[in-house]
Amino acid sequence: MAYDLIVIGGGPAGYVAAIRAAQLGKSVACVEAERAGGTCLNWGCIPTKALLKNAELYQTLSHKAKEFGFKLDGFSYDWSAVVQRSRKVSDKLAGGIEFLFKKNKVDYIRGFGSIDGGGKVGVKAADGSTQTLQAKDILIATGCKSRGLPGLPFNGKSVIGSREAMVLAEQPKEMIVIGAGAIGVEFAYIYNAFGTKVTLVEMMPRLLPVEDDEIGDALEKSFIKQGIRCLTKTAVTASKDHGTHVELTVDGPKEKGTIRADVCLVAIGIQPVLPGGTQPALTDRGYIQVGDRYETSLPGVYAAGDITGPPWLAHTASFEAVQAVEGLYVPGHRPRKVSNFPGCTYCHPQVASVGKTERALKEEGIEYTIGKIPFAAIGKAIAAGEPDGFAKLLYGKKYGELLGAHIIGDNATELIAEMGLALDQELTAGEIHATIHAHPTMSEVIHEATLAAEGHAIHF
Repeated sequence: MAYDLIVIGGGPAGYVAAIRAAQLGKSVACVEAERAGGTCLNWGCIPTKALLKNAELYQTLSHKAKEFGFKLDGFSYDWSAVVQRSRKVSDKLAGGIEFLFKKNKVDYIRGFGSIDGGGKVGVKAADGSTQTLQAKDILIATGCKSRGLPGLPFNGKSVIGSREAMVLAEQPKEMIVIGAGAIGVEFAYIYNAFGTKVTLVEMMPRLLPVEDDEIGDALEKSFIKQGIRCLTKTAVTASKDHGTHVELTVDGPKEKGTIRADVCLVAIGIQPVLPGGTQPALTDRGYIQVGDRYETSLPGVYAAGDITGPPWLAHTASFEAVQAVEGLYVPGHRPRKVSNFPGCTYCHPQVASVGKTERALKEEGIEYTIGKIPFAAIGKAIAAGEPDGFAKLLYGKKYGELLGAHIIGDNATELIAEMGLALDQELTAGEIHATIHAHPTMSEVIHEATLAAEGHAIHF
């Protein structure tokens, strides 16, 4: 069969690219090895958020019931039901993507795709059958998968990646999480909230190393308060998987020697998933190089999303996919590359940021002012029982434009959208504080932090 566009991969980049191209009147096929929605929808972003909601609700009812006036005699949970709820959420949304394919007349083809040259894509189905498709253009959107720790291979039981962490049949009594990036801290929070004894190991000086230093420090304090053991500046020097448990030798300021747990979750990063067949030029880490129009080194072959390298975020993948497709099929459109993007971590307290950190501004020699306000100064946060955290906004000293926003606290991942718009439009502190923020809302922390940057916060 011949198409205008074949997309290999059905995740946030792939399915969005396929639908957008179909909206532009093109004949499109989307080849996906597992199920529409890719890793994000089936084994990443969406099911983890379902688990996180369960964990947050259970933690709130377990620790704050009395504060809220509830009496919960015999309160408990069903681990298998918790897991099944997350799977049902994913299944529902995957079905929604399949419906959108039908609605937009996108041919949805299950199987492993390979680039066979000359505009040809080979597809090998799960039953071993094969077929060859033809297209004028091909878009690679195959994404990434968990990266293992050398010497400690995944086995799905005692040594797991994020995928297995979502569907463990039995909740472990003890868990070690190696890596305190977004994936690591989210699962550390989930399992700790349900009573698993969690040790979080991170070789960098603080949790969430890419975030502003104050954010990482604040999250560590919160995690320790919740009962999570945080071993920062700690290296794993040796490991042994006994099948029933794992032993790690660690070297750090808080712990030197052997630690053990029933399960070890390795969350040290991800690695690219390349399609079969002829490969375009790769970077030194195995990601696909693309030009200004998302073109690869192979004629007629494009790439977008995680497969092209950082930032590895679903929303940036979708943005890139739309840019690539519109660059192909919208006359005069000049594709944009991601410049400002929000980063969100959905543990509790939540963490969200956009723009430059204070560390980066110092390194670049940019003069700035800081506006920082705790959630404890915001009426809605107190009423909701969520006073922990703060908003930290960074403004240019010369012109007053927003340079970066960093939030830790309840609903941080929702609050960051306003800051993304402000950064993209180069809004100043004066323009943001002149925007009325409804009372009482969590968003008032943005307004108050902006006033603080100008030296006249009202409520703190």
